[in-house]
Amino acid sequence: MVLLAHLSDPHLGPMPPVSAVDLINKRMIGYFNWSRNRIRIYDNAVIDALLTDMRAAAPDHIAVTGDLSNIGLPAEFDNARDWLRRLGSAEDVSVIPGNHDAYVPGAFEVLSRTWRAYMSGDESNGELFPYVRKRGPLALIGVSTAVASLPLMATGRVGEQQVAALERALATTGRDGLFRVVLIHHSPVSKASQWERRLVDAGRVRAAIARYGAELVLHGHNHRTSLSRIAGPNGPVPVVGAASASVRPGARRPGGSYNLIRIERRAGAYSATMAERRFSNGGCVETVMDRQIVG
Repeated sequence: MVLLAHLSDPHLGPMPPVSAVDLINKRMIGYFNWSRNRIRIYDNAVIDALLTDMRAAAPDHIAVTGDLSNIGLPAEFDNARDWLRRLGSAEDVSVIPGNHDAYVPGAFEVLSRTWRAYMSGDESNGELFPYVRKRGPLALIGVSTAVASLPLMATGRVGEQQVAALERALATTGRDGLFRVVLIHHSPVSKASQWERRLVDAGRVRAAIARYGAELVLHGHNHRTSLSRIAGPNGPVPVVGAASASVRPGARRPGGSYNLIRIERRAGAYSATMAERRFSNGGCVETVMDRQIVG
């Protein structure tokens, strides 16, 4: 049995000092949104409680599917790297970036250097994404949808070159009989997000999985726990979305959560169950969903 923890969109705070020069771009809108709204929603105490609960569960690996930062400042990337080091070693934690991490042109290149240890595949071919990390029976395939978008937009894109490499990775790890987990920030499910928040070439990702297969897709971005399915060559492939991990619970707003996925192989076939662990109004972390997702 392998236990995989999945968390996403922590939007780590506090915001580092910001200069006027930092805000001469899309960051101005993001900073205003943070100062007026998000600062009251995201709470490091919530994610700290979730991580304490996660450590007690002792997962074999942790997947973080993007949006560690808020407006893509280099200082935010440094803070997130320090947080990742507390979360676990680069061997045991796999990360992909989100749209808030690649908030403006140039941010992706900076985060790629800062978080590289957590986004490096077992074998380097000169391209950072998609990466492949083999951990026991798992093949973690990290895909980047993080691109700088226009103001008021939060779209993602994979691109033809990355999809072609994804197809090769899926085919190779499938032949090896591994449980393939695709990590991606934006959901590849059709109409999973509003138009301005969509993955613009989601169809390419769905086509790759329909042809070469995967056992599980994990994503973030939508700030809610979800379970959907897309076509695979041997049947539907589950697509699991994680809620934002640092949301303070409110009257009409559930608290932050993460998912624990138990993967087993019996008689040559894989099965998997998922439990959502949520921070409640009472300040404790409890299971709010437990269901089979594979097998």
